[in-house]
Amino acid sequence: MPGSPAITLNAAEPLVAAAISRGVMRLFANLGFAAVAEFPLRPAGRRADIVALNAAGEIVIVEIKSCRADFRADQKWPEYRDFCDRFFFAVNTDFPRDILPAECGLIIADAHGGAILREAPVSPLNGNRRRAQILKIALCASQRLARVSEPGAEPVRSL
Repeated sequence: MPGSPAITLNAAEPLVAAAISRGVMRLFANLGFAAVAEFPLRPAGRRADIVALNAAGEIVIVEIKSCRADFRADQKWPEYRDFCDRFFFAVNTDFPRDILPAECGLIIADAHGGAILREAPVSPLNGNRRRAQILKIALCASQRLARVSEPGAEPVRSL
C-alpha cells in the first residue's frame, strides 16, 4: 500500500519464536498443563501459537511475539480471547514490553523455560464453548501423536 511503512522481520525471528515456544511449553508443563503448539481455532480460521489445558478444564492461549515488528504486523490476537479462559503474550527478555496491552498476561521465556510476569485476567468460557474446545484440543493432540507413531495414517477431517 503506498505510503504505508514496510514491516519486515529479521531472518533470526523464527528461531527466537521457536525458543520462546519451547520455554512456554516447559513452563506450562511445570504448571500442570498439557500444551499444543500451532492450534487451529475454528470457526475463526486462525491458529493460536500455543493452547494449554489443565485437569480442571482451564484453557489458556499464548501468543508469541519475537520482535516489535511481529507485534505491530499481527493484530488478530483479540479474536483469540473467545477461545480461552486466559490469554498471554510470550516474549523474550529483549522484547519492548511496554508496547504490549496491560490487559493481557505476560510471559518471559527462552528455550530453557519461562516465567509469568503478569497474570492474565480470567474470563471463563461458557460451557458449550469449553466442551467444544476441549474436544478439539484432544483430537488435535491425538492426531499429532498418531502421525508420529504411524506416519502414513489418514488424519481425521473434523478439525
